Amino acid sequence: MLREKNYWLKISFTAILAGGLIFLYLTYNTYGNWEFALALRGKRLIAFILVALASSVSTVSFQTLTTNRLLSPGILGLDNLYVLIQTFLFFIFGGVTMLSQESTALFLGTIFLMTLVSTLAIVIFTKKEAGNLFEVLMIGIISGTFFSSISSFLQVVMNPNEYDMLQGKLFASFSNVNTYHMLLASLLIALGVIYFFAIAGKLDVMQLGRDTSINLGLDVSRIQMISLILISVLTATSTALVGPTVFLGFILSTISRAIFKSFDHRYIFLASSLIGIVMLVGGQFLVEQVFGFTTTISVIIQFLGGLIFIGKIIGERKYD
Repeated sequence: MLREKNYWLKISFTAILAGGLIFLYLTYNTYGNWEFALALRGKRLIAFILVALASSVSTVSFQTLTTNRLLSPGILGLDNLYVLIQTFLFFIFGGVTMLSQESTALFLGTIFLMTLVSTLAIVIFTKKEAGNLFEVLMIGIISGTFFSSISSFLQVVMNPNEYDMLQGKLFASFSNVNTYHMLLASLLIALGVIYFFAIAGKLDVMQLGRDTSINLGLDVSRIQMISLILISVLTATSTALVGPTVFLGFILSTISRAIFKSFDHRYIFLASSLIGIVMLVGGQFLVEQVFGFTTTISVIIQFLGGLIFIGKIIGERKYD
């Protein structure tokens, strides 16, 4: 009881911090142009919340399914597939055409293709190996390398001007998020988040291992397959909305587990989502008001993620 009260105190403090940062971000340096500033920053704020929810819930669930807290859904090769899709489209249709025609069909098509590729690998290899995810992860790594190699080849032979425009598309950006895309993304992300909150109790059990979970009556193979497909939907939607956010989910999962020290997925989902909002809103505030747009939030995320990843590996080796 005391531990649960402690969890809620920490979650309340994180929620208040997130609320304070949101208020500061929406109101600082508006110079009286409230309507314009709130419309512009409000749109970004919705994107922050959607990406924080998708990245945190998908990564925490993925780490539970693979029983490895160093992994993130990026290992399935979805980020590299997104880069390949964008590179191919820029190569065929040109950068000016692609940047001026961000249609809803293209947005949904990108999500569909990314989800389809990962779903095929998940369905084929989880059935073949009866729930063993090792081959799925191996196929994800190999596919990611394959997609990256094709992208690199196309970028080498691409017109330099097209390549320059493509680079802007391949970095995560919250500045030009399409409002119509956010509505569709909200529905897809809500579907995934509701599912994982609904099976949070089963994920708690699955931390005990595959054999123990089966003995306790869980249909592990079915949970793994449905969960991995929805993790692909969450990751694909987040990536198609703002671009690749490598390391973000890993950072949120690592920090929330370190602070809350809980095995209850309901608390970890809530905590990592709130920490994600704090991190994205705070990071964007620094980018806009301190650094004057001389850097991007994706650079800050990757720098911080690299430091945490190295620190976690060094920390775990001390206990070997």
